[in-house]
Amino acid sequence: MASRLSPELEEELVIVTEAGLYQSREAFLTDAVNTFLAARPDLKEEIACRLYEKGIFSIGRATEWAGLSIEAFKESLYRRGIPRSSSNLEETEAMARRSLEVARRTAL
Repeated sequence: MASRLSPELEEELVIVTEAGLYQSREAFLTDAVNTFLAARPDLKEEIACRLYEKGIFSIGRATEWAGLSIEAFKESLYRRGIPRSSSNLEETEAMARRSLEVARRTAL
């Protein structure tokens, strides 16, 4: 999916690297998106849900990326009408088993 940027935005991206502010256009865009998402956790949650829905993120990766607990993320999926697939339910069960194992080790 190729998209065209305005000539002004293209020039700004060139200047950012020419001025030595960032090593590359990609480094600048990554920083800009991360800064934006830090200011808008609601968008980060939405994106994580959509990446999960498309099968790009596992439920564990999506919760980590969104900065949510597994229960909060499941509620977010429910609110959006995004079903959890059986393979992701198996992954959730495996995560729960690992969490219990860790909890038992730290309790000793």
